[in-house]
Amino acid sequence: MIPPIANKFVAGETPQEAIDHVQTLNDRDVNGILNLLGEHYEEADPANADADTYLELIDDIEQAGVDSCISVKPSQIGLGVGRDLFERNLSRIAERGDEANVFVWVDMEDHTTTDATLDAYESLVRDYGGNMGICLQANLRRTREDLERLSNAPGKVRIVKGAYSEPDDIAYTKKDRVDAVYRDLIEYMFSEFEDGVAIGSHDPAVIAHAKQLHREHETPYEVQMLMGVRTDAQRDLAADGVEVYQYVPYGSKWFSYFYRRIRERKENLAFALRAIVS
Repeated sequence: MIPPIANKFVAGETPQEAIDHVQTLNDRDVNGILNLLGEHYEEADPANADADTYLELIDDIEQAGVDSCISVKPSQIGLGVGRDLFERNLSRIAERGDEANVFVWVDMEDHTTTDATLDAYESLVRDYGGNMGICLQANLRRTREDLERLSNAPGKVRIVKGAYSEPDDIAYTKKDRVDAVYRDLIEYMFSEFEDGVAIGSHDPAVIAHAKQLHREHETPYEVQMLMGVRTDAQRDLAADGVEVYQYVPYGSKWFSYFYRRIRERKENLAFALRAIVS
């Protein structure tokens, strides 16, 4: 049983609990992004097992008729074992998602995985006509070039500030600098990504900036936030006509999920505590 400290941020341990949570979101005009907890596998069996679970989850979403997509982590479906296994499992998931009309997001992890993730995604997204998306992190110095690379590809890009502590030579590490770069990248996306922009942020100033850019460029956009964080704001944005998605983790590995979030950055602990008491 998931304790109260985790229950606000995790939809449950089973796919049905996650689907039920998404249905509740849909009743408030908020969409779901379902993520099975698990990552950093170094053996093939658990990676293949989670990939199989994602195939079943896609079927569950299709059968339930809820407005939800899925999001997978490369290290969860084989990248820690090797590129071949990751690409094979991602291809299976993308194919099933295309058949069921369930959108597939590919999460981005630390900088050591960026090239392999981008290569696999770009190949598949062209095969499946854009029914996929990928996450890029503004704190990495390479991200502007990666956006330029993807600007003519189908699919969507979710832009986030970045949650991993990366070396100074490849990443911006000062908050003010990351915030400024993030805004610049969003402006570039609204001018160059005709199929839409996905803003992964809880920052009211960023969301307001995206609204203004939408008015200027008429580029479609969506806002993505985590389960348990600024829930009222998610509903308010949806009521205002903004396409809103809530990132919904579920599964038995909830303890590892929280432990890793806290280990990655000390600020995450304070952030979680603020969300709990809000």
